[in-house]
Amino acid sequence: MSTRKIIILNGHPAPSSLSKSLCDAYRDAAEAKGHEVRFHDLSAMEFDIDYGQSGYKAPKPLEPDLARFLSDLEWSDHVVMATPMWWGAVPAKLKGVFDRALLPGRAFDTRNINFMGMPAPMLAGKTARVLLTSDTPALWLRLIYGNAIKRFISGQVLGFVGIKPTRFSSFAPATDAPDVKVQSWLRKAAGLGAKAV
Repeated sequence: MSTRKIIILNGHPAPSSLSKSLCDAYRDAAEAKGHEVRFHDLSAMEFDIDYGQSGYKAPKPLEPDLARFLSDLEWSDHVVMATPMWWGAVPAKLKGVFDRALLPGRAFDTRNINFMGMPAPMLAGKTARVLLTSDTPALWLRLIYGNAIKRFISGQVLGFVGIKPTRFSSFAPATDAPDVKVQSWLRKAAGLGAKAV
């Protein structure tokens, strides 16, 4: 298997979390197999999460952490993101990354519209893996909530800018998970990293 260029985003806003541990396990295994990895930790990123009122014609300049993230996203051919599910969605600061960094001219082209009026994606040719932690079991997430968070991430964010397919690995219930379970999850993340999938 050829080596891949991988960007990893730990999307948990706390400096220590299960999401961070899953990212570390994935990264260590991927690097051990020779893949090139660039890591971004949401808790350490400094930027204004509010896009504001300026519109796309006069967006806020990207702070250095967002500029590095977007540059590494463009460089990569595989995107790995870990996120907890909070209130059925992603943490506000992670949503802020999407709002601020995925801009027209870099992530999608508003000058190139398809027959449905959708702008052309500019980050095509990349695949994605989402490491999703939650207290909602995967079966409930699908049957009760219709996989809303997965549809949001894969269709309305990553897919919109051309990153697809997006595959998910769910880790639940995450709060107070016994150590034996956490260790099995870390091995699973490492297995994904070793294969760069």
